[in-house]
Amino acid sequence: MRFLPDVALQRLQSAADEPDLAGTPYELIERVGRGGMGAVYRVRDRRLDRDVALKVLDLVDPDGPGDEEARLRREARILAGLEHPGIVPVHDVGVLADGRAFYVMKLVQGERLDQRAPRMGSLGERLRLFVRLCEPVAFAHRQGVVHRDLKPENVMIGPFGEVLVMDWGVARVGRREAAGVVVGTEGYMSPEQARGETDAVDERSDVFALGAVLRFLIDQAASPGSQPAPLRSIAGRACAVDPAARYASVPELAADVVGFLDRRTVLAHHESLGERLRRWFRRYETAIVLVLVYLLLRLLLLLAMQR
Repeated sequence: MRFLPDVALQRLQSAADEPDLAGTPYELIERVGRGGMGAVYRVRDRRLDRDVALKVLDLVDPDGPGDEEARLRREARILAGLEHPGIVPVHDVGVLADGRAFYVMKLVQGERLDQRAPRMGSLGERLRLFVRLCEPVAFAHRQGVVHRDLKPENVMIGPFGEVLVMDWGVARVGRREAAGVVVGTEGYMSPEQARGETDAVDERSDVFALGAVLRFLIDQAASPGSQPAPLRSIAGRACAVDPAARYASVPELAADVVGFLDRRTVLAHHESLGERLRRWFRRYETAIVLVLVYLLLRLLLLLAMQR
């Protein structure tokens, strides 16, 4: 008996996993990613002559549609109802010839936030990106959808600076869910999610996750001792253990970050007199310098005239 080498086994497994696109208008190009439910492939839509992404389950359940298939279809329906530039649009949904459920979406170019962050520039650039990240999350909340798994790995940065929120597979619409279900990623999920308190999970749970993402971004930009105190206060309020102590909504969180960028008062931070004066000076620095230069020139002119 001859045993196949590992490389050959891996090739056979890969070939077996490839979706059977017979009877569809899609032509397989390559696999571009893998998640908990299955894989994402780059395919060619022959009808429109463009590349799109096809997400498909790994296995077919012999007993009929299971939880994973229902979750995949549910994710497709959620995405289809969230038409926003920061959320990937869905183009098609169905079942392949091999029995696996799939849906087709826009092919996202770029890289994940956790990959991009180490190479990002100034703190201001990071914070402006964070504000753009808040926009699609706030939009989803207006539609009654809570993401529940926001983290740098689920944020894509496009080649032109686009910010897209990915992986809505565990998103919740409404409040109908069994108690005790723990959904999220350690380090980013809120305490109520970690405890399985599904009735307590709402928009403020995503606020907690966004606060953790904000901490990730500022930790990448500066050491803990050199981080601006107002930013630490913003992240601290967003990540408060008690949901009532957090920002009530994502727009409130984003507004405080914009306030910091604009050198205005940050609601989450109690300023000392020295901090207030420094912030005031930085905000009006150019005008103050021009006035001082003008006064200095006038003084020099007066001294010259007295001679």
